[in-house]
Amino acid sequence: MAQQDNDFQRQLGLLDSTMIVIGSMIGSGIFIVSAEMGRLIGSPGWLLMAWVLTGVLTITGALSYGELASMMPRAGGQYVYLREAFSPLWGFLYGWTLFMVIQTGTIAAVGVGFARFTGVLFPAISETSYIIPPVHLSAGYAVSLSTAQLLGIVVILLLTWTNTLGLQYGKFVQNVFTTAKTGSMVALIVLGLELGWNSGAVSENFGNLWNARGFDPIVPGLTAATMYGLFVAICVSQTGSLFSADAWNNITFTAGEVINPKRNIPLSLALGTGTVILIYLLSNVAYLVTLPFNAIQHAPSDRVATATLQHIFPGTGTMLMAIAIMISTFGCINGLILAGARAYYAMARDGVFFRQAGELNAAHVPGWALVIQGVWSVLLVLPRTFDPETKSYGNLYGNLLDYVISAALIFYILTIAGIFRLRVTRPNAERPYKAFGYPLVPGLYILGATAILIVLFVYRPATTWPGLAIVLLGLPAYAWFRKS
Repeated sequence: MAQQDNDFQRQLGLLDSTMIVIGSMIGSGIFIVSAEMGRLIGSPGWLLMAWVLTGVLTITGALSYGELASMMPRAGGQYVYLREAFSPLWGFLYGWTLFMVIQTGTIAAVGVGFARFTGVLFPAISETSYIIPPVHLSAGYAVSLSTAQLLGIVVILLLTWTNTLGLQYGKFVQNVFTTAKTGSMVALIVLGLELGWNSGAVSENFGNLWNARGFDPIVPGLTAATMYGLFVAICVSQTGSLFSADAWNNITFTAGEVINPKRNIPLSLALGTGTVILIYLLSNVAYLVTLPFNAIQHAPSDRVATATLQHIFPGTGTMLMAIAIMISTFGCINGLILAGARAYYAMARDGVFFRQAGELNAAHVPGWALVIQGVWSVLLVLPRTFDPETKSYGNLYGNLLDYVISAALIFYILTIAGIFRLRVTRPNAERPYKAFGYPLVPGLYILGATAILIVLFVYRPATTWPGLAIVLLGLPAYAWFRKS
């Protein structure tokens, strides 16, 4: 494995690595998910506490990963950690789910998200403006090509192509757009706290911080009105906030290209996740000082950030927010594309993925892995879900991402459990960085994430059990790759 990493060119410094962490985390979720979280939880104080919980889980997870990253600074990151801590099968099941849905589905979702907000500026770009109208495959599924889908595809292919030209191109795009999106997020916070300060909203939201304003039922007969219901609501709401703060582990995939990875990867994980969580918490404070809580819960199309800017700049806020989200999503897609291919490269080198994906091109990047990832991401853009009752269309990748959120959480828990296992099985291995607060902090992460996972399996079975099915489909795929 050490030899294969020597084929890469180490061009990612601490700043570049931190930009990958930040850029991959900030997409479009932070601008939207607080609305649904607010409807489930029902009060401003508990909404903020739900984001604090997300921050604690994310940062403790990242600090714990630092030990594995410094111990095994190899291309493939989390795939390698699971392979070494448990078995090659567990590593493959993670890599399989990453390729089938987690990474590629997110690329597809963020690509179409970019197109949706481009449509605010150019109305001809829309999910209902069809080049190829929906062709129904069954009662609930169809394929189509709208102008929004086409733009999403073009962006995915463009960034896939630029990343095949060499790491310096992907790094440049990442640094420029992450700097721009971080600046736009800081601007949103400052504008909300300064120009958007609404004394009525502040009095209502912070004067009655914990009082419920009304909430959606979690399941029939259970709401956040009781302490148990509130606990369940906070856990269920984490599907939105944790997804918005996900992808921080992507920097570990690129370890073969990081300068001094034993130092820079753990440090970039800490700096990147800390920065993003602070931005997310302050963004929610900005929402709460600008908008009454009811306006957050019922923002049009759940676009809370857009409603915030529209309050500050009536008439132009929607356009300004659309531009900010376009910048944010473009940088996010680039980070996901850049990092994901390195995981498939490591899998191919182990003989459990397409052989060509394990080769570097003339620019010293895994060109075929990038192409394979790009093609599958594009294919995920095309299928649509169809609701016969409302005659409305959704996106298949949205369903798939809902399904694998719980599976992704399982892999996070397993990876951090791997720290404990490797402390026993490899006590003398070099560990330039050791997990912060071990064993308490990693242990608390496992307990907290497991509690959320159990609640999701009990109260969101329709979107959790199918995720396990996707993971288990990796078993015959593993056998096929091993045999071939």
